[in-house]
Amino acid sequence: MVSASYSPSLVFISLCVAILASYTALDLAGRIATARGRTVYLWMSGGALAMGFGVWSMHFIGMLALQLPLELGYDLGLTVWSLLVAILSSGFALWLVSQPRLPALQLLFGALVMGAGISAMHYSGMAALRMQPGIDYDPALVGLSLVIAVGASA
Repeated sequence: MVSASYSPSLVFISLCVAILASYTALDLAGRIATARGRTVYLWMSGGALAMGFGVWSMHFIGMLALQLPLELGYDLGLTVWSLLVAILSSGFALWLVSQPRLPALQLLFGALVMGAGISAMHYSGMAALRMQPGIDYDPALVGLSLVIAVGASA
């Protein structure tokens, strides 16, 4: 087993990025409701980018906070893919919840999409890590992380 530690200041910065991105995306979501025409798509794109980049940045700042006694590298393709997943899932969830009516089932579906997107971003970002030894996952903890991601997205 490899021992690791975290940089508390980088963990705090990661948390601040997540809060700021969420606030920005929710503020832009409020503007979607009052926008007309093409402006709707601009606000929606801005919200998707803000939330997607925010989720992705929070994840990678958190990864920088992890201090391991190993050499780390990243696969560029998988890293970019994890960013695209975050932006696209954020955009879809934002579009879904910005509809004129938001029944509970639609809200739940939006939370599932966003939670699945966050999880896909996280695990594809982790797959992008190039290190030896590799990462072994506990299936129960992976399942719990999926439940937490969906719950936090609701």
